[in-house]
Amino acid sequence: MLNGFFTAASGMFMQQRTLNVLSNNIANAKTPGFRSKRVVSTTFEQALLMRQEGNNSVQIGAGAPIRIVDSVPTQFDPSFLQETGRPFDMAIEGDGFFTIQGGEQQYLTRNGNFDIDEEGYLVLRGQGRVLGEDGAIQLNTSSFSVDEDGTVYDADGRRIDRLLVVQPEDYNALQSYENGMYGLDGAQMENMQAGNVRVAQGVLEQSNIDMNREMSMAMEVQRTFQSCSKALTTIDQLNQKTVNELGRL
Repeated sequence: MLNGFFTAASGMFMQQRTLNVLSNNIANAKTPGFRSKRVVSTTFEQALLMRQEGNNSVQIGAGAPIRIVDSVPTQFDPSFLQETGRPFDMAIEGDGFFTIQGGEQQYLTRNGNFDIDEEGYLVLRGQGRVLGEDGAIQLNTSSFSVDEDGTVYDADGRRIDRLLVVQPEDYNALQSYENGMYGLDGAQMENMQAGNVRVAQGVLEQSNIDMNREMSMAMEVQRTFQSCSKALTTIDQLNQKTVNELGRL
């Protein structure tokens, strides 16, 4: 009976986790360059639980050590580019990430919806300043151009800087933050500058969210969650009935 209880409870946990991820995907469908996430479970289709020996196990109930196995990898599939005509909008064609200085930490992003702040620096609003090879890029003007290799020029054709576009060796090592931002520790951030970079100005890369798929999956997850909840209620009622009957003996 307890095994059924833990299985149903774990099913609810997994479906809630999945629903949270889907909700975040849907909320960021309009965020430029956003990459969707997926909950990958090796246990839900196989009774939700996997017995495991070792120090990483979680003791549930009085049975053998078990743990819920899942991960939430980012889907780095590319999306399409949409022209905006806005000079501050930029997109990377192919692999690579823009580099943003947010406080004391550097972040990576595919979101090129840039702007200019009060001090004339190129920024990603709410995140930080856009970095070039020489540091934060200071424009001091809205009249500028960006070559395909990411080099930024002022209105007179003078070179200002070159966008720092980096290419991580291992995408799985990226730490995911909100709004399509990613990070690596300082040591890993070194020597990651991308080689053959193509930057487009006046365009934005859209998110790779498939709204029809996300909504369909969300409805399916909600139904499964409700089924697990009903199963948990039934098991609880049976347990209570058993306890009451034993009390009469």
